[in-house]
Amino acid sequence: MSFTSNRKSPKQRVSRAKGRPSLRALNSASRTQPKRAATSSLRDIAYDQIKHLIITCAFRPGEYINELQLSVSLGIGRTPVHQALDRLMVEGLVDVIPRKGVIVKPVTLNEVLNIIDVRLLNEGHCARLAAMRGDSSDLSSLVDILKRTEHWSGKRDVEKMMLLDREFHLAVAKASKNDVLGELLRTLHERSLRYWFISLNEPGYFLAVQVEHSAIIEAILERDGDAAEQAMRAHIELFRSNVSRFL
Repeated sequence: MSFTSNRKSPKQRVSRAKGRPSLRALNSASRTQPKRAATSSLRDIAYDQIKHLIITCAFRPGEYINELQLSVSLGIGRTPVHQALDRLMVEGLVDVIPRKGVIVKPVTLNEVLNIIDVRLLNEGHCARLAAMRGDSSDLSSLVDILKRTEHWSGKRDVEKMMLLDREFHLAVAKASKNDVLGELLRTLHERSLRYWFISLNEPGYFLAVQVEHSAIIEAILERDGDAAEQAMRAHIELFRSNVSRFL
């Protein structure tokens, strides 16, 4: 979803003689476009930074966010910060409470179980498509992610493992060559990350994630759609079992 301004760009006057935009119109457009690009870039930066604070629980579930203070701490103007919060609200990570402000959406077992139900229906199929459609670049990316997962698993770095899990699932979605499915799963996975972060203190879970990622990648490399789908579903079911113990 785009949150760029709805304001129309200046109309370009067309010369009747040569059919080209007038100098005045070109000057106006050149002044407007960089400003919009800068605003969009700052909005994206604010979005990424705020989302990271939420998914790593630096902003705790149920905590109120002061937009002005957030703008100051990030060193980004209030407009891009406000736009970023609007996007996070659409994605289900924050809520706007009338006359109170923005609150980090509380975590609930019911929500994560609903998310998992939808992921089970769609992400297994996504893995099947990845096994059928993934190209050499996709497969190389998955193998590289697995190597980095093995490294950080041994260090028990919760944040790195969470981010690598996100990268892994995005790479599988990319390999499926279905952009609509990929965007759906990206949104679902982003909403799952806080729960993943909260549940990662379970002993042995790091190793289990590594083993499951390896099984999924092996099935994709072997072009075995059935095995890829089953391995992905097993991975998501383990997440369900693990997170249920913490909520």
